[in-house]
Amino acid sequence: MKITKSLVAFTIALSSTCSAFLPSSSNFHSPNTRFSTAVKSTVLPIPTKDVLKKMQPELDENDLYLDGPNNEVPKAGEVMKMLPAETWNIDTPTSLFYFGIDFLAVAATMGFLNTVVTSELYHSSPIFLQGMMAAPLQVMAGFAMWCMWCIGHDAGHSVVSKSKRVNRIVGEIAHSMICLTPFKPWAKSHRKHHLGHNHLTRDYSHQWFIREESDSLHPLIKLSHKTRNLQLPILYFVYLFLGVPDGGHVLFYGRMWEGESNKEKINSLASVGVSVATAATLWYNMGLADFTVVCMIPWCIMSFWLFMVTYLQHHSEDGKLYTDDTYTFEKGAFETVDRNYGKWINRMSHHMMDGHVIHHLFFERVPHYRLEDATKALVHGMEARGQGHLYKHIDTPNFTQEIIKQFDENWFFVNEDQVVRK
Repeated sequence: MKITKSLVAFTIALSSTCSAFLPSSSNFHSPNTRFSTAVKSTVLPIPTKDVLKKMQPELDENDLYLDGPNNEVPKAGEVMKMLPAETWNIDTPTSLFYFGIDFLAVAATMGFLNTVVTSELYHSSPIFLQGMMAAPLQVMAGFAMWCMWCIGHDAGHSVVSKSKRVNRIVGEIAHSMICLTPFKPWAKSHRKHHLGHNHLTRDYSHQWFIREESDSLHPLIKLSHKTRNLQLPILYFVYLFLGVPDGGHVLFYGRMWEGESNKEKINSLASVGVSVATAATLWYNMGLADFTVVCMIPWCIMSFWLFMVTYLQHHSEDGKLYTDDTYTFEKGAFETVDRNYGKWINRMSHHMMDGHVIHHLFFERVPHYRLEDATKALVHGMEARGQGHLYKHIDTPNFTQEIIKQFDENWFFVNEDQVVRK
């Protein structure tokens, strides 16, 4: 009896299901059983094209991630939670160890270069042979100076030590003396760059021009654009001494000095005095020719490294700039690009290239020897949030070709559609 009832119930259910596909006016009746039921099917109207558009608007490629939760960059406090606890540990002995290594590298390469340049063999050789003898050593000395510049960069951000005095001493030696970069004026303008990174008008160190407005630029700026490929070795000189675009770092004028107190200017003037005294002493004792070959050509190579790394950190095909209406500190930081130049170049350059996003997020908190691990943690944390696409990383093994190509094609231009205005 129980089996019979189960079969009946199953038959009724199956019949009801099948009737849903019959016209709504049909009545179902099974002639082979004593049971019958009438079931009306539900037939939904086929939606028209206009209805579909209201239900699901058409999307284009620009709607991907647009204004969605995954496209909102995390706040600095949220990023801090992703990073290891030791990220914030500024260890003075470790910092001074790296400073000492780079000091020895500069002393060794420049000392060897000076020995070669002042030798009888060098002076008795034809000019082209002198160039072949000096060039490899100049490249090595210039790179060593660049590595030392990175240590001075840490001092400028007060992350060599928690002691202001130690940071000042290291900065004056690394920047003002060895790299002939007045430490305090440079640190001043560089901090302003960090506070306005990727802002269309407030950014320092970088000048931005809208490509579509190029016809209205000042004639001198147009001339600079036309001669851009000749400027790469001297752009750092133009930045420091001629004050383009921020203001002078040797002679105090321009926007970076507006409203500054005399006390601040005197403090900065001390760094200028160290740089000028160092250059004058070397020039006097070495003579113009040897000073140029041993000091200034390596300085130009250091300058090329500095400009190349800085430019490529802040220029990418999908990079964005912001205005007062759209800018936040975190948005600007996440437009910074980490680039991989190769394992050993990254390390010898103190992760200036491949740890720059973290550096821009916490520029006065994280020393260079914490950047690698912090960056790995950032990548992992962003991927865990479903926001890995917001972190910019580009492998750049052919970095010299890349800077020449990018600077020739783009200079300091950005397209209007790269500017987020609302």
